[in-house]
Amino acid sequence: MIVTVTLNAALDITYHTPALVPHTTHRVSDVAERPGGKGLNVARVLSALGHETVVTGFAGGRTGDVLRELLGNSGPGCSRARPVDALVPISGSTRRTLAVVDETSGDTTQLNEPGPTVSSAEWSDFLGAYERLLTGADAVALCGSLPPGIHVGAYAELIRRARAAGVPVLLDTSGEPLRRGVAARPDLVKPNADELARLTGSREPLRAARDARRRGAHAVIASLGPDGILAATPDGIWQATPPASVKGNPTGAGDSAVAGLLSGLVERLPWPARLARAVALATATVLAPAAGEFDTEAYEELLPRVTVTEHPGP
Repeated sequence: MIVTVTLNAALDITYHTPALVPHTTHRVSDVAERPGGKGLNVARVLSALGHETVVTGFAGGRTGDVLRELLGNSGPGCSRARPVDALVPISGSTRRTLAVVDETSGDTTQLNEPGPTVSSAEWSDFLGAYERLLTGADAVALCGSLPPGIHVGAYAELIRRARAAGVPVLLDTSGEPLRRGVAARPDLVKPNADELARLTGSREPLRAARDARRRGAHAVIASLGPDGILAATPDGIWQATPPASVKGNPTGAGDSAVAGLLSGLVERLPWPARLARAVALATATVLAPAAGEFDTEAYEELLPRVTVTEHPGP
């Protein structure tokens, strides 16, 4: 079982419009709603890959009710397994995110709400649920931003609890929660190039990844956008690149990469195979019509075409 933690879950809403023009009225050609937030996106992809997955975090208000209803509904005719809902109820309302896809250019404009304030009692309830889930977990992913009310060292606390339980943990966040989380020695961290630069002060990805490992991360997997990902691990350094750049909705692409890395970890795949899977899933997510989904046919076609290159030297 893989546990994904989404402390700031969201209801993802995707609009498609023929062209996005500022200061004008737009007619929406298609709209889709999905349970969102980084960890929920990760869980959905893991389930599609055949892994038993449990999602936890917070959900509340009418938006939270819709999110949980959608989480439990695969849709007509869908044979894919669903993530198990272990979200903790709160009094505040779950946030929404809005992606507007310009069908002419292929570009996406993203609008994200901040999220509800979580009380100390609600945080305590979550910690109890988290501890119980760790007892049966093969791996855990800590994903996304912290909602108001949660202390900045929350991920560091969750990493320490996972390590005490002997459960491998991946961290995917940014800013001060990332800095503190890295110091708690997670097994993997997955920042993008900008997040890694803010953490280390270096804009050269390989140097920054090595620095992040010295700060405490066991392995660092840096997202490089259309250039793929760079991995600095105890076993070596690799860069994985997609066969071609693609246009589409990038929402959830990094989360699909996390799912690829986690599934490869629990399946004990070698690093090059994990990285190829992560890049193929991320690229196939950009090509999917809705946020947090991936194009299965594109993934299967892309996977053998991902290039994985090992860097020489230490």
